[in-house]
Amino acid sequence: MNRFLSHATNRIDAKGRVSVPSMFRAVLSSLDIRELYCFQDFVFPAISAGGPDLLDRFERQIASEDPFSPQANQMSLLVHGGGVFMKLDQEGRLMISDFIRDFTGITTDVTFVGRADHFQLWAPQAFTELQAAAREGQRLRGLRPT
Repeated sequence: MNRFLSHATNRIDAKGRVSVPSMFRAVLSSLDIRELYCFQDFVFPAISAGGPDLLDRFERQIASEDPFSPQANQMSLLVHGGGVFMKLDQEGRLMISDFIRDFTGITTDVTFVGRADHFQLWAPQAFTELQAAAREGQRLRGLRPT
């Protein structure tokens, strides 16, 4: 198991922690990811989380640009200014900090969403609505004459 797939919703406990779904912890373990790079998604109201290699990939992209270009500077604002490193505790829980809450609108529950090489943290209602909109968009594209 080396990809983050599916989705699951878990409740935040009284101390502000949420259990990462076991299927996602299994992927983290198989990839030997001990520290999560978490960043504010560029498109969705979600926090994306993956291993340090995810940050490395973004930094390679930034390094391929002129360091003074608007593209490199904007990407750095998103990748560095909108990112943090986090760790799971011994029981596989993640602290839902203000960094996460403020960007996502998460309150009492978190929906974990697999995105192949990383996963995301969503407010459950936002995920449900945007997934339904994506499904409808795909359905409509399938009905259009070519």
